[in-house]
Amino acid sequence: MKRKSIVLSLLIGLLALGLTACADRKSISEVTRDPARYADKEVIIVGRVTNSYGALNYGAFEIDDGTGRMWVVTEKYGVPSKGTQIGVKGKVIPGLTYNGRNYGTGLHETDRRTRETK
Repeated sequence: MKRKSIVLSLLIGLLALGLTACADRKSISEVTRDPARYADKEVIIVGRVTNSYGALNYGAFEIDDGTGRMWVVTEKYGVPSKGTQIGVKGKVIPGLTYNGRNYGTGLHETDRRTRETK
């Protein structure tokens, strides 16, 4: 019995630790309203791609979630096509500059989920 309670306590502790490390889904307006609060923190944003520029898996694309727009820098997934419904996880970058151009508050992508729409 004591062994089961130790294992259960350990499992609950690991689960709680794992949940605290998860990124939170935020609206773009939440992030852009107070970029310093989210600076260098991982968040998830979901929306539709409105612009994209890139080559060889590097580039930037803009997401609109209905509350605002945000540029996302990608270095390993390539840029999605315009109109793609996408969920992006990444670190918030206040004052994002890419290739000499300033894009305001942005996101450095670490993971994504997409759904093509027509």
